[in-house]
Amino acid sequence: MKKSISFLLLVLIGFVTVSSAKAQSVTLKLQPKQGQSYAVVSKASMTTKMTVQGQTMNMFQTMETKQSFTAKSVSSQQCVIESQVDAMKMSISQMGMKLEIDTENPQKTDPMLQEQAKAIEEKLKKPVDLTYDTFGNIVGDYDDVDTSQLSNVIIQLPKQELTVGSKWNMKNTQEVSGTKMVVNMEYTVTAISKKSVDLSFTGNVDSKDITGTYSGTASINPQTGIMTKSTTKSNLSMTVSEQDMNIPVTISGNSTVEVK
Repeated sequence: MKKSISFLLLVLIGFVTVSSAKAQSVTLKLQPKQGQSYAVVSKASMTTKMTVQGQTMNMFQTMETKQSFTAKSVSSQQCVIESQVDAMKMSISQMGMKLEIDTENPQKTDPMLQEQAKAIEEKLKKPVDLTYDTFGNIVGDYDDVDTSQLSNVIIQLPKQELTVGSKWNMKNTQEVSGTKMVVNMEYTVTAISKKSVDLSFTGNVDSKDITGTYSGTASINPQTGIMTKSTTKSNLSMTVSEQDMNIPVTISGNSTVEVK
């Protein structure tokens, strides 16, 4: 009799555990707390390989960007977010030479990059208001505004309820070497908790001039719908025309984003 009761308890416990796991679900919406401010640190490293007249040249580049944004107004339909880029640090290494730009420490900026540094500084600390609906889509027309400022922390969210294993697709526009391209992304839910919805993702480039892939992981705060961290690997290929030459170029990179 005791063995029968023990077996029955085990079956019931297993049923409850499976039922609880299946019942865990979430619907993500972009609903930050009004007045809440966030700080974003993005870091990236890229290796660029170019083949010119049979010779391969490598260039290594690192970049760190500091951003901040504030939820100015939040309703059940949409939210207005003020965003700005606060600082940028970049280094380029090629053929034994290293060049740097550091907007927080201008004395470190190499004289050869003064024009590039000036162009970057002109965009710093200039607040931009962006309006989003509750699923992370930009609302309204923005002709003179960089709408990609928050693309690393606010993504298009699915309308359906999510469970572990759920997938959804989205598109975003990126720019590489002055060329705009559309990236098709697929997100898969790998874990759900009260504090985080964890994802894995893959992507491919939809462009005539550039081919490539993306992959990585990310986490979204289920209360706010804002991405809290992500890691991305990318591999891109293109051909650059210069001085009557077609130069094959490949770019491989790793990047991280952290929101506090």
